[in-house]
Amino acid sequence: MKEAIIEDEELGRLVVRVNLRAKSLVFRTKSDAIYVSVPSGTTMKEVKRAIENLRDKLLVARQRLKRPLIDLDYKIDTEHFKLSLAAGEKDQFLANSQLGVMQIICPPAADFADENLQNWLHKVIEESLRLNAKSILPPRLDRLSRQYGLSYANVKINSSQGRWGSCSAKKNINLSFYLILLPSHLIDYVLLHELCHTREMNHGECFWALLNQFTEGKALALREELKRYRTEI
Repeated sequence: MKEAIIEDEELGRLVVRVNLRAKSLVFRTKSDAIYVSVPSGTTMKEVKRAIENLRDKLLVARQRLKRPLIDLDYKIDTEHFKLSLAAGEKDQFLANSQLGVMQIICPPAADFADENLQNWLHKVIEESLRLNAKSILPPRLDRLSRQYGLSYANVKINSSQGRWGSCSAKKNINLSFYLILLPSHLIDYVLLHELCHTREMNHGECFWALLNQFTEGKALALREELKRYRTEI
């Protein structure tokens, strides 16, 4: 194998190339693809195993390359969270936040092309998303749990950019705070998806039959609709 192309639904194109001097697998994320340098003799099975082990980190790296510039024209306008930026008169940033709404007042000389400023704005907005998610998601999960008789142990809100949610064998559910950027029916789909894992830990026929039962037969259609959204801002 000198070069191979892998088309991944989440990661996009991965270009795998043999490097005779390489001693281990090296991943480099660029705008057009993820490039993987591998030592001679590496099998495709080993490459795919490494991709799965690094999937979450690779997703974050890809999304950082694609993330839009946050400036005065940037906004979020979703059902559960709305964000706007406005020009102010003071030489400092001010963030006004309440449940479901956030406004950032920016100084007149703000340089939105500055990478440090972009990183700071992302952190401020993400922290607001986290606080909103902690208020919205656990009660919603509890309601669905009671409604459909699907019990779970604990729920935690995290910053995952690779998965909307997950459920452990001990019935602990993790939810990405990016969920609150989804419309209500897709939030409920993800929550029910994880709750169904408390009974069926795989994605076999029994799992999809159970999820179909709780989504009026729309599980696969909702899964396809969810693919149009990303865990990012």
